[in-house]
This record gives sequence, structure tokens and C-alpha cells, in this order.
Amino acid sequence: MSRNTAAPPHALSCAYSRAARELGLKRSQFELAVNLGRIRTVPDEGGGDRRVARTEIERLRAAPGFPDALTKSVEAVGTTEGAAVVQVPPSRFTRLARLGLVVPVTFYLNRYRAVVWLYLTDELRQFAADKDNAPLLTGRTPEGVRDQLAAGLDLRPRNWRGRHLGFLLRQAEGPWQRAGALAALLDPVQVAEIATDPYERSHLNRFRPGPPAHGTPGSPAAHLVERITTADDPDEIAWLRSDLAHALEEARSHQPAPRPTVKPAPPRPIAEPERPARTERARSGLLGWLRRSSV
Repeated sequence: MSRNTAAPPHALSCAYSRAARELGLKRSQFELAVNLGRIRTVPDEGGGDRRVARTEIERLRAAPGFPDALTKSVEAVGTTEGAAVVQVPPSRFTRLARLGLVVPVTFYLNRYRAVVWLYLTDELRQFAADKDNAPLLTGRTPEGVRDQLAAGLDLRPRNWRGRHLGFLLRQAEGPWQRAGALAALLDPVQVAEIATDPYERSHLNRFRPGPPAHGTPGSPAAHLVERITTADDPDEIAWLRSDLAHALEEARSHQPAPRPTVKPAPPRPIAEPERPARTERARSGLLGWLRRSSV
């Protein structure tokens, strides 16, 4: 093989599963690292799933403290472990999370279809180390805040959606992809009210990421995840709609949505003029002439 021969595109990158093995990460840890921007990915030239460049793997493997430093940077824990990190009871940790003071980075559904929120250990350590947060960890919860919690206040889904939108926008490669990321957090009815043109809406849906995979499509688990990933707060919906409208304007100016080509109708054949029908008198005259000629 000649030294000047270019390597095949796939030789310069690898699939997520291969990259995770080479970096010593579980698949869930790898995907979280990608979402957080710790691992950069590249689009597949063949149009398939995104890939990881060999140079990116080499960069990460050469970083100080590899692989432990990379693994610790994506360590995520649940409520019990998170409470231990910030040294509070689990009940207080849950209140902090519901108030939006600590933000989940991901979630999963357990066997009972209960939502289990996960938090980055590094962020929890930083939260606990901040002296301004000391009253939140040891003081009494203010009465007004207790009333909000009693009324059902829970900002965990909304805060997760905001973080997830950041993940999606980080991987968006153009205006239509950015619009699709915003549409992913809105109910289809809300999207239809913004993208009123059916061809534009169909094109937008091509770039609209689906919710995280949890269970078979159409199952109760999938419906629960869909509710978590869909904005339900009025002001959240309002700013998502506004951002989507602006993103669509940018996408239109960059590249209008494709429309079906209208084929011209084939030319209609020219009808031949109808020959005038012979009258009964003309037919009888011709027959008489034929009889005389035969005599």
C-alpha cells in the first residue's frame, strides 16, 4: 500500500462502543461524557450515528490522571449517595433538588417505573464547599418555601430539560438542527402552531431528537419519559416557543424547507374534427348511381 494513500474515513474514527472500551468507560458514562462535552464527537460521513475521532481518543488517553480522572468527572449518584456527599439527610437533599438548588444531570426508571434522578458528584462537592450554601445545608427551611414544597413544587424535570437542551444544542450542526433541538422539548401541538407550513414542519421533524430511550415505544415507561421531556410550565413553554420561532427564521434564510416538485401537466392531444355525417339522401343517391353503372 502506498504511503500517500489516504486512510478510509472509518479508520480515522470509531463507533461509540469501541471508543467507550478504549477509554475504560461504561456506555452510560460514555454517553454522559459526550453530553457534557468531555468527549468530542464527529458526524459519520455515511450519514450514520456520530463517531469519535482517533485523535480525540488519543487526546483523552494522554490527559493527566487518565483513566481515573475521566471516570470521576462523569460520576453520577442518586439521592442517598448525593445526600452523603453534601452531608445532609436524604429528605433534605430531596428538598434541595425540588427547589432547583442542585440540578440532575440524567435520570432512569427503576423496576417500579419510578424516576431516579442522578447528580454529578463533582457538582455536589462544589455545592457543599460553597460557604454561601451553608444555611441551606443546616438551617431551617423558610416557611414560604415549605409551603411551596407542600403544594408540589418540583423543579427537577424543568432543570433537567434545560440541561438536556444544552446537550442537544451542543451537537447541533446547523440552523435546522438547532430548531429541532428546541422542538424536542415542546408538545407537537405547540410546534405546529409555530411551524404552520406542513412541508416546513415535516422538514423540522427530521431534525427533532427523540426522548431518551426508556422502554418500548408506546409503553407506560415511554409515556412517562415523554412527559418528563416535554415542557409543561407556562413561562418555560413561552421562551421555548419564542426561541423556536427565531430559530426557524434563521433556518429558512439559511436553507428553505424542501417542497415537492410540481410536474407540468402533459399536453392534451388535439382531437380530430368530426366528419359530417352523410345524409340519408346522399346515401340513396350513391346507391342509385352504383345500380345504373352495373347495367
